[in-house]
Amino acid sequence: MPGVQVCSLKVDTPQLIAPGTAYKIVRFPFGVAESKDPFEMHQAVQPDGYVVSDWATDDRSGLIWPSKAGWGHLHAMIQWEAASGMGGYSELRDQYVRDPLGLTPNPNDTTATEHRTPTPGGQFYVKNHGVFIDPGTPVALRVTHNDANPRLLTLAEFKLVIHDAA
Repeated sequence: MPGVQVCSLKVDTPQLIAPGTAYKIVRFPFGVAESKDPFEMHQAVQPDGYVVSDWATDDRSGLIWPSKAGWGHLHAMIQWEAASGMGGYSELRDQYVRDPLGLTPNPNDTTATEHRTPTPGGQFYVKNHGVFIDPGTPVALRVTHNDANPRLLTLAEFKLVIHDAA
């Protein structure tokens, strides 16, 4: 189908993110709980036949499987809870990644990695990046932090907009 195709995901169920250098996939609900997926890029029954039974515990719920090849604009909004008093985070990290679970021959192709220092007040971030995408390679949003304790990701949005590419 020609034209722009969009998948827009949102989660406001807090996700506990353990500290460390290993990035964690942000997970998103399916069906009526998701924002908008008219081109079926984020489904519990995935293109390779795998079925996600619980979005909150399965990293595959964080995958967007592009509906067509093209130029993809990735958008994310990330909100963190405040750092802990002792040993609080001094860095919040986020990135986009193609095939974070190694489901294709070219896994873990990261892009738009950002390391951020906390700001006074809330930790609310928006990021945008463009990449070529392919229907056989899922994309995801990943995060981590360096707090001494696990911290809550309190709100996240992840969107893919696919434009035709010549």
